[in-house]
Amino acid sequence: MPQSPFLPRRLRLSLGVAVVASMAASLPAQAATTLRIMHFLPAMSNAQQQVIEPWCDDLEAQSEGELRCQIYPSMQLGGTPAQLADTVRNGVVDIAWTALGYSAGRFPRSEAMELPFVLPSGGVEASRIAWQFSQEHAAEDFKDYKVLAVHSDGGSVLHTRETPIRNLESMSGQRLRSPTRMASRIIDEMGASAVSMPPAQIADTLAKGVIDGATAGWEVVPPTKLNEVTFYHTENADDQATATVTVLALLMNQRSYDRLPDEAREVLDSLSGEVLSERFGSAWDAAISDARSSIEADPAHTIITLDDAAWQEMNSATRGIATEWMDNSDDGIDRRALAEALAAMVDEQVPDLRLKASDQ
Repeated sequence: MPQSPFLPRRLRLSLGVAVVASMAASLPAQAATTLRIMHFLPAMSNAQQQVIEPWCDDLEAQSEGELRCQIYPSMQLGGTPAQLADTVRNGVVDIAWTALGYSAGRFPRSEAMELPFVLPSGGVEASRIAWQFSQEHAAEDFKDYKVLAVHSDGGSVLHTRETPIRNLESMSGQRLRSPTRMASRIIDEMGASAVSMPPAQIADTLAKGVIDGATAGWEVVPPTKLNEVTFYHTENADDQATATVTVLALLMNQRSYDRLPDEAREVLDSLSGEVLSERFGSAWDAAISDARSSIEADPAHTIITLDDAAWQEMNSATRGIATEWMDNSDDGIDRRALAEALAAMVDEQVPDLRLKASDQ
């Protein structure tokens, strides 16, 4: 007798249950939110390897897989570093790590932190001040963003190829890369010529002789290969305020933040803000120490620390920049009040800073 072409009902039900179970097992427990993050340095940079990637790992672990990251280093989605603030504000990416000074005029209150000889060198102390100042006095600058962190680059160091910078006189005629508009003014007032360019272009431009050196924090030396094209490195002493800083920020698109589930937002908030700003600062302090130690151990390199007389010369030469900035009331901003509030923060939080512009 031939077998029936139809499966018994019980068997059909069993197969159906098995198929549904198999499909369910192949689906994720919950739909993850992938945060697209872009920045201007290579993937090997301190920012990505020591801060952004570990932070993303913590986000994923503490959100139980709800939050994940896709990182695009070296401007992989296109554009220039100067466009990063617009890129994240317009939602092209969810998060961008950028230097505020790359977007000239976009963050006018925050520019107080770039004034000459105000902030200390190093990561944690200056970053703690940067976060507090951004929240208490410069919040209007960030009204279009969810601010995840604000931190310092550790302070400016002059890296030169052939001419050691020991005082104001040795600055004369030097063509130096500048990271921000304020840094350009400071360089020019010291008698050198500022040339604006992003970090990725520094080494090649130096090698071709287009510039003589660069203003850049110690931390940026390894990823930009500055140590291969400059051999003199001029820094301030620990108790001297640095000539200028580059203020960096991790900014999030506000709509991307608002769309997150409540639990995911709570995780993001707990890992961001002051705690993330200090995390950047700690990573910078470690990277500064490593980069400086490596160069100090290399006999081809010379590290110069400014003496008090040289520091005073440079401070005096740039004092007019701060005066002009504070007297500017464009957009109804009381810049003098901002500078005074920042100076008060520095006095309170870094009492050992012996030489700073506000005391001169």
